[in-house]
Amino acid sequence: MKLIKPVSTLLTLIPSIAYIPILIEIIKGFHIGGLNIIFLFISSAIKPSFNQEVVKSAWEGLQITIATALTSWVISMLIGILLGILSTNLFWKSIPKFSYLGKFIKYSLAIPRSIHEVVWGLLFIQILGLSIWVAIISIVIPYSALTARVISEQLDSFDIQPLIAIKKTGSNFISSFITILLPKLIPIVSTYGSYRFECAIRGVTLLGIFGLGGIGTELYLTLKSFEFNEMWTCLWMLWLVMILLEKFIRYLRSYLSENISLKNSFLISISIFSLSLSLGISWLYNLNFEIFTPLSFSYLNLPSFVDIRNGFNALPLCKLIITTILITFFASGIAIGTPPLLLVLFPGKFLLKVQNLIWIFFRLIPPPLTTILILLFTNPNISVAALSLGITHMGVMGRLLTDNILNQEKNIYRAIKSNGSSKKSATLYGILAPQSNSYLAYGAYRSDVILKETAIIGAVGGVGLGWQLQESLSSFDWAQVMIITATFSLLTISGEFLFNTSQNYWLKNSTNNFIS
Repeated sequence: MKLIKPVSTLLTLIPSIAYIPILIEIIKGFHIGGLNIIFLFISSAIKPSFNQEVVKSAWEGLQITIATALTSWVISMLIGILLGILSTNLFWKSIPKFSYLGKFIKYSLAIPRSIHEVVWGLLFIQILGLSIWVAIISIVIPYSALTARVISEQLDSFDIQPLIAIKKTGSNFISSFITILLPKLIPIVSTYGSYRFECAIRGVTLLGIFGLGGIGTELYLTLKSFEFNEMWTCLWMLWLVMILLEKFIRYLRSYLSENISLKNSFLISISIFSLSLSLGISWLYNLNFEIFTPLSFSYLNLPSFVDIRNGFNALPLCKLIITTILITFFASGIAIGTPPLLLVLFPGKFLLKVQNLIWIFFRLIPPPLTTILILLFTNPNISVAALSLGITHMGVMGRLLTDNILNQEKNIYRAIKSNGSSKKSATLYGILAPQSNSYLAYGAYRSDVILKETAIIGAVGGVGLGWQLQESLSSFDWAQVMIITATFSLLTISGEFLFNTSQNYWLKNSTNNFIS
């Protein structure tokens, strides 16, 4: 008997089933005391504080976040581009004797990119203290590895025949490589680099929640003191900066790709990196950070083999791993399944734009703060962590889907609608169906991101490997810290392989690719 194979359109809706077990568990631990606080939080969105001191403090925090993100972004992009070139097979074609170095670099980079920037931050705080360099290093390490991976994969996907042809004319390897490389590298850097800068701002904001300064610290302090009007002042300022940044990046990307020659595009790219690095460092210096002061290291008593063995025996690793996987599974279900479900239930161009505003709202609040808000009316559990992550990434997936649909041709939709079908049916088959494969491909990538972010949610929500890492760091149990970090790294590397396989499958069947 032939197995029934669900179509991709249906698979975009099925993940929303995750709401059922999550809501059941949250309702079980529900207590009514926190509902008034939640209502106060929501209502404060339309009346943020305009107190001069509040605005000044929020603006200073925002400057710290942007300057730190800018500095971290430039350094990580430069290192990532270099490592990406060195780890590509294309680079080692002419020196096959040393091709093992490329493979060593490529596989070694899986470890730093598998650990979330907040985990790096928590580890480096113990070594370097509360220094601005902790935030910078914590962003640079995983982002460099992630950039290197993208650069390497993109370059290896290109046809090498032009390189072979140029080499046959007598040109040396380096000049041939640069001639072929630049036209392909600049579009990748301009597209992925702009996306990575937005991620850097969100990453520094998250690090601020864990005590490393900036707008994240302002958000955390105002939430803990229930000063929601002040909190929304910070959030709306952050939102405005992100919107302006997005518009500027789109303009710059269009300008680099359409209006100027390759040589000028390269020179402008170098100028942007140089000016950004100078601006970021000087900005931090003017904000009174000791950016040029040598770092002071705290000595760590590294655990012995006996300590590691005892730590391994003391940790409930299987339970922690299962919990982390469940959080990822349910959060991914919410993030992937909700936008298509709302699209079908509430079709129409006007309602689509309303949904887009909702997705902006959900992306605005970092997951740890969402967790704290949910914990006001229920008990800590897997569902709280999953819902917090799902809400934030639902905003990302929703924005992606609505932006793509607003730019989509509506011929199929109109044809189905003209045959007498309902608006919901026409939306399902004429709008969602053509987008489903590429949407699922991006959903696989987003699940990979969610798996890494379970570390930060666990630390706040009291579940999973993230919670245990925070507990072990608090007690300076370095044996357990090493075990948990290694376990989390192996788990995310395994997840990366699984999600990449899934993403590649959907992309092969897609005619509408998303940019991650």
